Amino acid sequence: MRVDGLVRRLTLFDSVMVVVSGTIGASIFITPADVLHAVPDPRFALLLWVVAGAVTLLAGLACAELGGMFPEAGGQYVFIREAYGGFPAFLYGWVLFTAGNSGALAAMAIAFALFLGQAFPALAADHVLLAGNVFGWSWKLEQGAAIAAGSVVLLTAVNMRSVKWAARLQNLTAVAYLTVVFGIVAGGFLLGHGSFSHFAPTAAGSSAATGAVAPGMSSLSLHGAGVAMIALLWSYDGWEFLSWVAGEIKNPRRNLPLALIVGIVLVIVTYLLVNAVFLYALTPAQLAASKAPADAAMTALFSRDVGRWVALFIALISFGASSVVILGGARIYYSMARDGVFFPGMTRVHPRWHTPVSSLLAQCGWVILLIATSRYDQLYTCFIFMMTLTYVLTVGAVFVLRRTQPERPRPYRCTGYPWLPLLYLLIASGFVVSTLMARPRESMFGLGMALLGIPLYVYWRKKTPRAVAAPDPTP
Repeated sequence: MRVDGLVRRLTLFDSVMVVVSGTIGASIFITPADVLHAVPDPRFALLLWVVAGAVTLLAGLACAELGGMFPEAGGQYVFIREAYGGFPAFLYGWVLFTAGNSGALAAMAIAFALFLGQAFPALAADHVLLAGNVFGWSWKLEQGAAIAAGSVVLLTAVNMRSVKWAARLQNLTAVAYLTVVFGIVAGGFLLGHGSFSHFAPTAAGSSAATGAVAPGMSSLSLHGAGVAMIALLWSYDGWEFLSWVAGEIKNPRRNLPLALIVGIVLVIVTYLLVNAVFLYALTPAQLAASKAPADAAMTALFSRDVGRWVALFIALISFGASSVVILGGARIYYSMARDGVFFPGMTRVHPRWHTPVSSLLAQCGWVILLIATSRYDQLYTCFIFMMTLTYVLTVGAVFVLRRTQPERPRPYRCTGYPWLPLLYLLIASGFVVSTLMARPRESMFGLGMALLGIPLYVYWRKKTPRAVAAPDPTP
């Protein structure tokens, strides 16, 4: 254990829960409706959840090899730096700080506030606490924004105090909602009011899936599957946070790859069970048409009185996911600062708590600003293209480093190399292209915003000609 920097305190269980908490968010209670809207056949929809999970696992296997090679804070930033150089790695970190990670964190905090307000009407998010007018500019402070900002401050304080405290918090929330999910599934199938007939394809769903009705229907089905897969892959996003905190995992060369694989498999199982109980409760048409699938499914299974508890449950999930984002994001910026390509003050680690306090505080301040200005959704949308591209770069790093650093120890070697990671690259590259075509304006804006960081990169590199080597503590 280091005494001058980060300390390895995260166990294998902690690491698995980081994957679970980082991945399972509020989207699991919305995406099932989107998938069935695009793919009416319930069996085909469930298959797509498995396929998306398998694709995610392919990326996880590649990341597991890289994490075993570089068990230090920063994760994907370090992988990209080692494979492609400092500039692409900087752009990755810059995108995360300005919009990608920070925008996602702000959105999670707002989701927490919204669902908390639904559970407890006294905390309604749209309640105006303060309002005024300054030089013709009207402003107001809504209760939801205040609660969201307060949750970010609270979670940042916990993360500053100790990585172990942060781990215990996210373990508690992860175990709580896994317990609730498995309880709902068991109770729904054993005691709930549903039907297994909902799993049978409807006439429309069957023909759309097989292309039997008319020429061109099969291509329509493929288009629907493609639309559904975009939503599905983003629902599986978040597992990579574990690599960001690799510098604080005990025995990382063993535990990091194992936790990634176990965590992703656990998420796949959880998602399938949630979808199964939703389909048991509602017909595919009802589920596809619902704007609040979780509430509708629980009402159908049990009673109309469960809505408040569903909202509280989703708030808990959003709270736990926010904690993991705060934990992981700060390690990226800390690693960048150690390389001399970010604000130098972010290298500061608390001498007693052994946490990157300056990086955590800077992240907290920026996210609160995004919440206050309500610009997080626009920013995050514009960076979807860039974030998708980073997964391609990460998996591609396995191929690059096999060639450029063949002698570096690899405690875990990517299963199925080179064919499985190559398959992922082909699939993910297709989504990069489809995202660019579907949202060209937002994609180009995100790329432009990323390139705005170039002057800062040049400035920091001139100011620190030789990068400060990122620590590679002995596991």
